[in-house]
Amino acid sequence: MLKIRKRLLFSLVLIASILLQPLLSSLTNAATGDGSWSMPYSVSQAINNQNNSIKTVQGYVVGQPTSTSTVVTSNFPNDYALALADSPTETDTADMIYVQIPSSFRSSYGLSSNPSLMGENMKITGTLTAYFSHPGLKSGTAFELQDGGTTSPEPTPDPIPSSNGYYDPAYGKTGEALKTALHNIIDDHRELSYSNVWDALRVTDEDPNNSNNVILLYTGRSQGKYTNGSYADDWNREHVWAKSHGDFGTTMGAGTDLHHLRPTDVSVNSSRSNLDFDNGGTEHSEAGGNYYDSDSWEPRDSVKGDVARMLFYMAVRYEGDSGEPDLELNNQVNNGSNPYHGKLSVLLQWHKQDPVDAFERTRNEIIYNDYQYNRNPFIDHPEWASAIWE
Repeated sequence: MLKIRKRLLFSLVLIASILLQPLLSSLTNAATGDGSWSMPYSVSQAINNQNNSIKTVQGYVVGQPTSTSTVVTSNFPNDYALALADSPTETDTADMIYVQIPSSFRSSYGLSSNPSLMGENMKITGTLTAYFSHPGLKSGTAFELQDGGTTSPEPTPDPIPSSNGYYDPAYGKTGEALKTALHNIIDDHRELSYSNVWDALRVTDEDPNNSNNVILLYTGRSQGKYTNGSYADDWNREHVWAKSHGDFGTTMGAGTDLHHLRPTDVSVNSSRSNLDFDNGGTEHSEAGGNYYDSDSWEPRDSVKGDVARMLFYMAVRYEGDSGEPDLELNNQVNNGSNPYHGKLSVLLQWHKQDPVDAFERTRNEIIYNDYQYNRNPFIDHPEWASAIWE
């Protein structure tokens, strides 16, 4: 009799487990989510899926990240970022995801303007990729407060901060008047120390297909972010406007301006040295597609425009005021230590030959949002190069 009862009990348990399996499966899936708007990822899922996919993440606002390991919970410095966690009381940054807030959403979701968002539950759609060298969610397209919050409209993609009038003083101008207007717009910005440039380049030049790497300017090689140094095959900090052209060295300002600093292979950087830019020469053995001779350097085709626009920026940003160098473009090579860089006619050709791409736009946004708070106008408005120099 006892055996019959045990068998009956076992059979009932088995039948119940079979009947409940769909419900349990549904609950499990709801708890984990698939990253859709209706079934968002948890923060822990988002942290474990940093694969450049576009997903929706839901969590509690627990502060603003200001560095890889620091999240502040009051006195928020700006509206550029927030941190989400699965618990509103989370204090361990390892269990948080850092969210970049695009300009379209800052007035509604930036913590400096909206400190009351602390502890609120929120859903955000964006790209799962590192931010502040930490698991992140970038390029957000939708933000929504839960528990009665309202959905913000999806913004129209616009890399130019026209909504806040950033470039308003420049519109309608040409020549020197345009150059002066742009200088006044981009002149004042936060300056980095040269040592801080290392960490900044790990973010600005991150490989979009591998968040552990940076892309080297001249070789195009994807290389580990922390393989920087002075040994063969390390990467170092290349001054695209050669720092001897104006003798500004590595001082804060021109010497540390991220808009012209890029990661490059150590030996390739040494070969480029302080050469002006022009067409021709012998192909570099380590950096195919780059050519050089005794007085000039020609970069690979896919970054020719990048180089030109970086030099255009420097010639507008540094005009000799506030004790800074007066940097100018000319149509020469062999400029040496003079505050000039060439060759202008070739740079204008490269600018047209290699138009602005997504990597440049992203880089410009990061520098503007996270580091210097100024922009390269020639990425946002390529037509202004010819309006000034042609």
